[in-house]
Amino acid sequence: MKICVVGTGYVGLVAGACFSDSGNHVTCLDVDAKKIAALKDGKIPIFEPGLDEIIHRNVKASRLSFSTDAAASIGPAKVLFIAVGTPSAEDGGLDLKYVLGAAKTIKDHLKGDAVVVLKSTVPVGTADKVREIVKGSKYKIDVVSNPEFLKEGSAIDDFLRPERVVVGTDSPEARQVMGDLYAPYLRSGNPIFFMSNRSAELAKYAANSFLAMKISFINDLALLSEKAEADIRDVRNVLITDSRIGKKFLYPGCGYGGSCFPKDVKALIKLGKDFNHPLEIFEATHRVNEEQKKVIFEKMKKHFGGGLRGKTIAIWGLAFKPMTDDIREAPAMELISLLLEAGAQVRTYDPVALEETRKVFGSKIEYFTEAYEAVKGADALALMTEWNEFRSPDFDRIKKDLKAGVVFDGRNLYSAQSLRAHGLQYYCIGTREMA
Repeated sequence: MKICVVGTGYVGLVAGACFSDSGNHVTCLDVDAKKIAALKDGKIPIFEPGLDEIIHRNVKASRLSFSTDAAASIGPAKVLFIAVGTPSAEDGGLDLKYVLGAAKTIKDHLKGDAVVVLKSTVPVGTADKVREIVKGSKYKIDVVSNPEFLKEGSAIDDFLRPERVVVGTDSPEARQVMGDLYAPYLRSGNPIFFMSNRSAELAKYAANSFLAMKISFINDLALLSEKAEADIRDVRNVLITDSRIGKKFLYPGCGYGGSCFPKDVKALIKLGKDFNHPLEIFEATHRVNEEQKKVIFEKMKKHFGGGLRGKTIAIWGLAFKPMTDDIREAPAMELISLLLEAGAQVRTYDPVALEETRKVFGSKIEYFTEAYEAVKGADALALMTEWNEFRSPDFDRIKKDLKAGVVFDGRNLYSAQSLRAHGLQYYCIGTREMA
């Protein structure tokens, strides 16, 4: 099948690469000439395990290509995925100018009947707007909503072995095309759900916002546990053994981040206001998360007697989660900002996210390519991302290198008893503070 993917961001690259790996001929189209030139040179602009291998393999096999030529890319395609950015607007909604602009470009360059697929995360009703744009075409254009459910760090596996595929369309022809396209990935029996465009659009927001709600739930409960002299780890054990609740996304920590959860929760809140149905549970989810990002900073202030000016803080982990270089809305970014405002010096280490962080903070903080080098001479260490290499560090070395000998664990990776045995002071989230 001949496919054009409009947009070479995270979703567009993963989708284009994976579709080509199943034998389709895919062209990834973008207006950013520098990005396309880099991709043609084999330089992948994002960190996602396995993506570079799939791209290189399919480029070599001539199944995957990159272009800025809209006419040449769109004209012969039978399925066109819109995977452009949808930045947040000031009111919490999404700016659809890139989505609607892509739809117009597709209409202008099509040379035959086609299926236009909305892969970008978009508000309910966006498919209707795209339909209005393309309806003047002399060709038959079906507009499909096909939200992605990829997790950064495991996106390739999520795409190739999806738990489910969601397709919004009222067209039997488009339904057949999408069913054929996704058939190779559903051989294990996982479902493909066909529904209306609006149901598909809402399903994406519902899924992400529910997961975000679970994180804010356990985080809020963790702070209550501290004040009530309970231990959130014990409370969590009771919760996760209840089959009605489950254990996923119930890990107390310093808050969620990334490109999806924060934006999608705010967009769903805006949608509720648009329909005069305030979604108070998600308003609380967002509010709790914003406060949770400040918890480690507040613990630092309390430990150091309210003053952080002149203190040096080492931070391990900058990305919003492991296996990605995405720092958008990451709790570590909030912590760095608060520390700088308080007059502290910041030393940072992350396996892959240093350069992205440098784009934000420049020379205001220090960057290290080795974890223990960041700790040398610091007053305290803050763990903000649970990369595997941080799970069993050399605590004796940390104790030796830290001036104040205190560790702030934003992901509850460590044991207070173990750190005390190494002579370290320790703070985590959801238990009585141990200083």
